[in-house]
Amino acid sequence: MSANGEPSQLKGLGHGEPRPAQRTPHQPGQPGSEHVSGTDPVGGQAARMWDAGMGRRGGEKRRKRKGDVNAVVPDAEFRSYYGRAVLKPPVWTHDIAYYLFTGGLAAGTSMLAAVADGKGHVAARRGLRLTSLGAVGASAYFLIIDLGRPERFYNMLRIAKPTSPMSVGTWILSAFGPLCGAAAVSEAGALLPRHGPLGLVRRLAGPLGSAAGAGAALTAPLLATYTAVLFADTAVPSWHEPYRELPFVFGGSALAAGAGAGLVLAPVAQNRTAARAAVIGATVELAAAHRMEGAHGVVSEPFHLGRPGRFLKAARALTAAGAAGALLGHRSRVLSALAGASLLTGSFLTRMAVFEAGVASTKDPKYVVVPQRERLRQRGARGQGDHTAEDERAQQRSAQAHPA
Repeated sequence: MSANGEPSQLKGLGHGEPRPAQRTPHQPGQPGSEHVSGTDPVGGQAARMWDAGMGRRGGEKRRKRKGDVNAVVPDAEFRSYYGRAVLKPPVWTHDIAYYLFTGGLAAGTSMLAAVADGKGHVAARRGLRLTSLGAVGASAYFLIIDLGRPERFYNMLRIAKPTSPMSVGTWILSAFGPLCGAAAVSEAGALLPRHGPLGLVRRLAGPLGSAAGAGAALTAPLLATYTAVLFADTAVPSWHEPYRELPFVFGGSALAAGAGAGLVLAPVAQNRTAARAAVIGATVELAAAHRMEGAHGVVSEPFHLGRPGRFLKAARALTAAGAAGALLGHRSRVLSALAGASLLTGSFLTRMAVFEAGVASTKDPKYVVVPQRERLRQRGARGQGDHTAEDERAQQRSAQAHPA
């Protein structure tokens, strides 16, 4: 208190300094109400904010003005997080897409080669075995190119990690390759002389080739589908969400590609097995791909847009046409070759579409954020339902313990 009974100045202000101006309450709609007594910039700003509609609640209608801060804030869009994408795009190049196709082709042709060997179709078996060897060689080449250095592939063989799809796939490829190669090399036994030491090699080439071919055929389904597990094990939305469908897409595509190679290479009298395999593989691929395209909400969207959409649409048409041509024209050499080429092209475009769709899904954060929010909402709904069921059971137990 001062000497004359008035309260002293606030701490930090001298006795000779003027006091801060007192704010006057603002009456909405009163002319000049934005002015306050003395010089009061804070009170004037509050009045202007009130006139702009900020801070009003209840039934009072907010006026849309250019100065309304709430009108400046845009709706939330899943574009980036501080200028950065939510997910980084895969570091894989298109060599991996080529690796997917050639690996599937090697697997499909090896399975059909084992069937042709069992039926005694020598020409079909020879063509399929040689195609399988060339495809697995190309597959290893594209994998090593993507790894950057060949020794990286060797280093992956130093350990076996069952929980890693990449490690398991490396061992599958390493087991399939020698068996496939041995089966293909055995075809050269027919060129050896019948007598002498080389004659013994010729006689052993057939049984050894059959055993190696059977081993490759047993390993082939794993080679055709492990890449689907590898893709689904990533955080890429359009690869991770359809984890149930991808093995069937890749497996059916591999069988269709192998059947296409058989229709192109085998004579008409020996291509009936390839025609049946074409229908089975195409049916499995098309059914699984249809579910992959539409059963996962917003995450399925990249399969319909841009390059992935065009690739998948073309793949669907070529695969269906190839299966129909294999079924109806298997007695015609020309139609069989055209159907086989259509199936091979469709299988290649399917792998390209899946690869491109995954890359595209990492560039838009909504494919990450929207599924996450949906899963949280479903978990909350399940949790609320569990609490309700528990309450009902508690009430029933209470009623049984204390009957009326």
